[in-house]
Amino acid sequence: MYSMYPYRTSPQVPSKGPMQVIVVEPYVYAALKSLIGKRVVIDTSRGSVSGTVADAKPDHVVVKEHDSLFFVRLCEIVWIMPED
Repeated sequence: MYSMYPYRTSPQVPSKGPMQVIVVEPYVYAALKSLIGKRVVIDTSRGSVSGTVADAKPDHVVVKEHDSLFFVRLCEIVWIMPED
């Protein structure tokens, strides 16, 4: 019988090694991008971090407090509160 789909001679089989998975939090990322240069308190599953948002990437945020930099993974963030 005729098929619309061409026959695959070598189907794609998943490798048996580790596979990279990337989790993107688009709304959290957008919120943090809008807060660059402003003071925030970020609550994570390990505790809270406060300081100025120095940079935001799709997978992490950089918070600066005095001379210290904190790199927080977006998937660990519970809530974000901008400070006035």
